[in-house]
Amino acid sequence: MALKVELKPHERIIIGSCVVTNTDQRARLLIDGDNIPILREKDILTPETANTPAKLVYLAVQLMYISPDPQNSHGTYFNLLRDIVVTVPSAWPIIEGINNCILSGDLYQALKEAKKLIAFEKKLLDHHAELEASRKAETERRSA
Repeated sequence: MALKVELKPHERIIIGSCVVTNTDQRARLLIDGDNIPILREKDILTPETANTPAKLVYLAVQLMYISPDPQNSHGTYFNLLRDIVVTVPSAWPIIEGINNCILSGDLYQALKEAKKLIAFEKKLLDHHAELEASRKAETERRSA
């Protein structure tokens, strides 16, 4: 079954091992093929934008997804996971979902699961920032 993709002006997409960049007008593509990795620009992370542990996990899964030999990224992936599980054990159910997708060979679904890990991490970081702001305000109030 073919995949229909509409690209915004100047939007990029990865199709297989190629990066396709649209021109200055909207474009519609009909992509026909089996097991071809396809990633829209909004779903692509670069080493520069993978600036948190969860985003690094997503990047490792992304590299597995677009690589002809996904096992090359397994070592990096599992090292990152080990660090996350030790630091944030409550992330295990999400990590288990990512692992199951990888083991079953569904790397696109693993990317979707990795997005859940990024959202979970953001929620934890936001909560931590709120606590820090609250503590700081309390300290300032006491010293005033």
